[in-house]
Parts: sequence; C-alpha cells; structure tokens
Amino acid sequence: MVDATGGDVASGRIVRRPSAVRVRIAPGDAAHIRPVGIVRRQPWWLRRGVGPYLVLTDVLAFAVATVITTPGSPIAHGLALGFLLLVFWRAGLYRSRLTLSLLDDLPYVLAAVAVAWALKVSLFSVLPGVDGPGRQVVHLLVVLAAVLLFRLVAYRVVHLARCRGLVRHRTLIVGAGPVGVRVATTLLERRNYGLDPIGFLDTEWPAGSAPLLPVPLLGRYHRLGQAIQQLGVRDVVVAYGGVDEDELVDILRTCDRLDVEVFVVPRLFELHHTNRYTDEIWGIPLIRRRRSVYRSPWWRAKRLVDVAVSALSLLLLVPVLAACALAVRLEGGPGIIFRQERVGLDGRPFQVLKFRSLKPVDETESQTQWNIKHDDRLGPVGRFLRATSLDELPQLWNILRGDMSLVGPRPERPHFVEQFSAHIPRYTARHRVPAGLTGWAQSHGLRGDTSIEDRARFDNYYIENWSPWLDMKIVLKTVGQVLRRQGG
Repeated sequence: MVDATGGDVASGRIVRRPSAVRVRIAPGDAAHIRPVGIVRRQPWWLRRGVGPYLVLTDVLAFAVATVITTPGSPIAHGLALGFLLLVFWRAGLYRSRLTLSLLDDLPYVLAAVAVAWALKVSLFSVLPGVDGPGRQVVHLLVVLAAVLLFRLVAYRVVHLARCRGLVRHRTLIVGAGPVGVRVATTLLERRNYGLDPIGFLDTEWPAGSAPLLPVPLLGRYHRLGQAIQQLGVRDVVVAYGGVDEDELVDILRTCDRLDVEVFVVPRLFELHHTNRYTDEIWGIPLIRRRRSVYRSPWWRAKRLVDVAVSALSLLLLVPVLAACALAVRLEGGPGIIFRQERVGLDGRPFQVLKFRSLKPVDETESQTQWNIKHDDRLGPVGRFLRATSLDELPQLWNILRGDMSLVGPRPERPHFVEQFSAHIPRYTARHRVPAGLTGWAQSHGLRGDTSIEDRARFDNYYIENWSPWLDMKIVLKTVGQVLRRQGG
C-alpha cells in the first residue's frame, strides 16, 4: 500500500519522491484526507528538537575545559556552569532552528561566555578556593574554545542525521501557490533542513485547471487539524494560497492543542528583514509561530500557582470573607452566595460563585441582564462590594477547584456568549484557556459597559503572548484598580 507521499505504508518506510517529478492533482482527489495506515514515529529523544542536545554539549564542553585547566572550587565552577547555561538560554542559543551555523552564533556565544564569566568573578571571588585572576582568564579562554569546538561537532552531527533520514519531520504546506510550490521543491531537494513535505492544503481547482505540484494536494484548509493527526505531521509551513487571512487565522488556531510546529512565510518576503530569530530555507524566510500556551512548561507551573495562591488566600482572608458574608446577610437576607452559569475552557459551562449584590427576580433576569451597576435595587453593601471587587472573592474556590485561573479572560454567561459570537470576530477564541479572576482586558479598564470587541481583542492578545511575567503585570495592575475602587 502506498500513502499520499509515495511511501510504502506497510513497511513503515517513507520513500521520497524525486524533486523533478510533479503530479497533476484532479479536483476530485482533494475531496478527503486519505488516512495513513502506519506512520513511522521517531523515538522520543529524536523528537525533542536540538535544544536538549545543545545543553548537553555545553555541559560537556564546560566539564572538559574545567578538567583541563584546574579543579578549583567545585561550588564556584558549578554555579559558573549554571550562569553559562542561563545566559545561553536567554541569548536564544537553545532554540530550535532549521539552520545551525556556528558563524551565526559566534557573536552571541562570545557575549554569553563573557557575561557568565563576569557574574562568576563578581559574585564568587570571596569564596575559599576560587582561582586567582590569571587562572580564571585561562579557564575562560579554554571554556570558550571548548564550547565552540563541541558545538561545531554537534551541528555537524545534526546535519548528518537530517540528511541520512534519522531526523525527519513530516511537513504539510498550507497554500499550493507559487510560494508554496517553491517551498516544497526546496525541501525535497535540500534534506539538511530535516523537513519532508508530504502534501499541500488549498482550495480546489476547477476541472482541467489543476497545476503541476511536487507533492499531492491532500485537501482543503479546514481539514488541517484532521490531516495533522492522521498523517503524523510534525511541521506546518504556511505559504498562503486561496484563502483570506482572517479565515486562515482561525484555521491555524486548530493547531494550538497539537504537537506541531507552525512556520509562516511572511507576506512580501523578498522585502522582509530577517533577524536571528527568523528561520530560512534557501533564501525563503520563515517565521516560527510561538508555541501555544498549553505546550509551554511554564503553563503547568501556572496551575500550581493557582492552587497555592487560592488555597492560601482562602485561609488568610477568612475574616474578610466572614465580614462580607455577614454584611450581605444583614442587607439582603438569606442567600449569601450567588451562583451563575458561565462559559469556561473550550466552551464548557460551570457555576461561578460571587457574594450576592442583589436578588434577581428570576433565573431569566440573572442570565440576561447585562449590568446591575446602576440598578436602583443595589444597596450600599452591594455597591461597596462591587466597587472594591470583594464580591469576586468566592471565585477563589472556583480557582482551587480548577474551574478558573487567577488570570485569564473573564467568563461570560451563555446567553451573551451566543450573541457576541455571532457579531464579534474571534470571540469564542477566548475560550482556548481557562477563565480568570482578572484578565488583560480588565487590567486596562475594560469592564462593565465597555466595548466587547476590545475585550475579545485584548483577551486573544493575552493568550497569544502569555508569559508568567504578563500574569504578574495583570495582577499588579488589578491590585492598583481595586485600591482605587475601580471595580465594576
């Protein structure tokens, strides 16, 4: 049996189609994605990218350099190695790349080694057993030489592994236009990039007008997620084609939960200014799309922080919670906690908890009334709780349970989600991450009667650019708003 790439599926071998061979794809052939019976998966240690191997390379280089020069203080050398790895990481020397070049890395290696050595000298010169200035200079030069030599060897090993088929990534090309064809042809001819194009995704052509393609047309754009999973795709190259960019954004977001790297050929790429964070394949620049937040190791730490902070806050704020509950009970009678259905992660509903500001007439009013800030039934206690955001404190329990996070898009009621989704572009894309007690939009004052379109744009910006520091910024800005009683 032969799969869409011309490979022998039964044996698990992928036979590369010669670059000179082109196939004419009839429109009917693109009607569905043909599943692959067996997709050869590389061992996990070959699927982690070059980063871990470069870390190991630098550790070995430092160890060899230290043994050659002088043992010195084990503590100082250990901390110096930690500094070196940290500075290399911040300099981007462990990022995944299609092209590995020691000459490209040389200025950053020199600067990183110098910074790490300066940190060592300034912080650990007082430790007993630390080498004198002369030995430290010798150690610095030997470390630099060892790092360069070991990296040169490592880059050559990666190059050979790619060319000999030990490290190959099955690649889909989105867009079968001239740029996409050029990308596919280049990857077929130059195996040193480690990418095997197996097909295109694009719109269908009228009968008799299908172009000559170096690899088959496997389907239309909306089948991207299905094709990635069925064909064992590891990389996607976006070369545009016959689809609007707005539609393409939504299609590419289907890759967020998949273990796949996405590269984008910039518009007007001939005029595009490249930098060291831009990949390239034989003169074609590629921008590597940032990995989705779910694939970041820091995202796992975010949940741990949520649990720790919410549990500790619930314990420390017991007196505040009790005082709020008593005030609500005295002003409005029974029913201290107000439960309301909201939409959370992946559109799943959950019950959000709040201190009750006022009692709704019925469930319909609760689900459909937009804002009660100017409601005449709102008493002094309710107004104070809303102005200080103290009414949101019970949501710490939602966070502890996993319904929400400390920071994320604010959850909305199903009635309004349905309305907004029909009119606001990419409103539902907010549900790619858990809802939050506060968010990027709220930290910019977008609460209450403010633009829903602006909120959606800010929330999606937060998701695309998430980092632990961004969460910290949002928390600090929110605390300032609470102290100024800018709650909604």
